[in-house]
Amino acid sequence: MSYNPFSLVGKTILVTGAAGGIGRATSVECAKLGATLILTDINVEGLNETLGMLEGEGHTAEVANLTNQECLDDLVARLPKLDGFVSNAGVTKPMPVKFINKDDMERILSINTLAPVYLTQRLCRKKKLNEGASIVFTISVGGIYTTAPGNAMYGASKGALQVFMKNVALEMAPKVRCNSVNPGMVNTKLAGRSYSEEDMLKDMQTYPLKRYGEPQDVALAIVYLLSDASAWVTGHSLIIDGGKTLY
Repeated sequence: MSYNPFSLVGKTILVTGAAGGIGRATSVECAKLGATLILTDINVEGLNETLGMLEGEGHTAEVANLTNQECLDDLVARLPKLDGFVSNAGVTKPMPVKFINKDDMERILSINTLAPVYLTQRLCRKKKLNEGASIVFTISVGGIYTTAPGNAMYGASKGALQVFMKNVALEMAPKVRCNSVNPGMVNTKLAGRSYSEEDMLKDMQTYPLKRYGEPQDVALAIVYLLSDASAWVTGHSLIIDGGKTLY
């Protein structure tokens, strides 16, 4: 039986933050389902590794610093028409509120919030999104559905992107859909840099499913939002958190 409502055959999809983690897993799963991928990241080595993991042909990689306005303009100018855009790049730095400083705050906002906002703006203005295209932002439960000490900067950056997502969904309808995935803690380098192994093992016990997510857990949800299976879904935040927000 060949019926597959999650097929991405014939779709061209841009994935940012594709050098590892959720971005890499999303790229791999999209390629398996027939999409043509355009990958971008600032990490050249990781980007090429992801490119080598993709099934099918015609995939390309673009090294780009999305916090640089000229790089953004150059990237968008070279892009073909897109059927999907997955915004995935992100950074964090746990810090109590009283120790927040301008450099850290601006860096986190620049990467987590402003870069995807400006890239989305350019894709819309330059008419790079086909009719029926889907935008997916990888956001978080942190700062939106949960709070934790030291998470103010990251949570603020993701909360702003959450609000932006809903406005894009409203303004671009009915031509383009826009949604987000909101993961709990996922086993990526981002998690490893933020917590010690002991703290991570303790924190896992606060998840009803008793484990952190894997990048593929989130990637498959992104596939759903990119596919025609979600054709009547827009402005939605899909929580993928192993039950964390049940408490």
